[in-house]
Amino acid sequence: MAVIGEILKKTVEAADKIFTNPDPQEAQKDVLEELLSKAEETAFGKYYQFRKILDSDDQRKAFAAEVPFHSYDKMYDQWWHKTLDGAPDITWPGKVDYFSVSSGTTSKKKHIPVTGDMLKSIRKAGIQQIKGAADFDLPSWFYEKEILMFGSSTNLKKVNDHYEGEISGISASQLPLWFEGYYRPGRKISSIDDWDQRVDALAKEAPNWDIGSISGIPSWIELMLKRVIWYHNLNHIHEIWPNFLVFTSGGVAFEPYKKSFDRITGRPIEVIDTYLTSEGYLATQTRKDTDAMALITDNGIYFEFVPFNDENVDEDGNIRPGAQALKIEDVEKGVQYVLVISTVAGAWRYMIGDTIVFTDKERAEIKITGRTKHFLNVVGSQLSVIQMNRALDQLGKEFDLDIKEFTVAALLEEDNYLHRWYLGVSDEIEHEKEQPMAKRLDEILRETNKNYNVARNKALRSVEVKLVPDHVFYSWAEATNQKGGQAKVAKVMKEDDFREWEDYVTQKINP
Repeated sequence: MAVIGEILKKTVEAADKIFTNPDPQEAQKDVLEELLSKAEETAFGKYYQFRKILDSDDQRKAFAAEVPFHSYDKMYDQWWHKTLDGAPDITWPGKVDYFSVSSGTTSKKKHIPVTGDMLKSIRKAGIQQIKGAADFDLPSWFYEKEILMFGSSTNLKKVNDHYEGEISGISASQLPLWFEGYYRPGRKISSIDDWDQRVDALAKEAPNWDIGSISGIPSWIELMLKRVIWYHNLNHIHEIWPNFLVFTSGGVAFEPYKKSFDRITGRPIEVIDTYLTSEGYLATQTRKDTDAMALITDNGIYFEFVPFNDENVDEDGNIRPGAQALKIEDVEKGVQYVLVISTVAGAWRYMIGDTIVFTDKERAEIKITGRTKHFLNVVGSQLSVIQMNRALDQLGKEFDLDIKEFTVAALLEEDNYLHRWYLGVSDEIEHEKEQPMAKRLDEILRETNKNYNVARNKALRSVEVKLVPDHVFYSWAEATNQKGGQAKVAKVMKEDDFREWEDYVTQKINP
């Protein structure tokens, strides 16, 4: 009998009963007051009169009236560049020692402050995730198994007087000492910069571990698991890790990867969705009977929600000046919102670029529907990533194809627009399927999205589908310095970026 595991399981179950989720409205009031109080003497707090906001009868109303929305560029140009240069007390008290650097080419990289308070918030959110596991009724032995956290490298780069890396690498580099007995692949392997070398080192050590859970972005975790299977000539991953039971997914929707995960696991696993971004740990799945995630409303992050429509959001995906943000108690189920956050890292009314819908208002449960800049809306089609995922899931089932990756763009050719889709599949490429797939994809989208149907009767004249091996998407990520970690290939590209992608695909397939 797993005695220690039984004790830990009972502890988690007891915590779940004692520490119930707070009332979202009251929790958010408290969080905003704490944020304003702590940042009152910063340069940002003085400029936007946080003391005046704190003294007002309605702090949330005063906060929304006084502080404007901030995109990354606006936040960086006006404030964060000073923080990056080492100045203290700019948007959060003290000096910032860590910066989360987003994936992408050098010209597109973003530097997001990661304060000590944010690292505490992320650790606390991890506890919330563990507490939520009580609802999954995991066996007691599971709590004694090792945890494989495979994101970006923990070998952070020292730049001037601060460290830089991706958020998963920063978080893993700050794990407490007591956790090291459970943490895999361990500090030595996780600090290897090159993703392929890190995976090879992991594969070599894999037989020495007893993995119970794995966390990471599905596309890169799948590639890692396939490498382990290949390295040891296995049929499936459970031959080497028989106790692998839980996959904690983050960054993208897991559903497109379910079929391929089923092929590389020997039996079903539990999947728990999480919402960890460079700006903070925002939500986690806490119930087995839903794949929605509960916003963590009492953990140093204040949420606001702007209805996602043309009146509030411009064609570049930015919130228009004067748009009204809703508080958490004012949202409606099923409506798409642009997510705006203020945090213990000194982000203020900050647009992280994601859109969400509430699936359960009382529990503050949400699903990510896409990115404000990844909506296919050039001609009014208003297609969200979640709608695209659902359509491609149905298309894959009808054509018996495993569609895991895709990217699409609206292209202007001969004075008319067309949608060109590249679908990444692990099956043998059958180009004769492309035309009937395009016709059927068009039909599905017409049936499920009235705006798309209207657009197809006007400026959107045609739809094209091109099938490519899914590994082309991963090699593209590597070619653009985005391999592994938090990297995700854009689901929707602007025309110039899409033309570069097409050139790359042509070179890759027809060298």
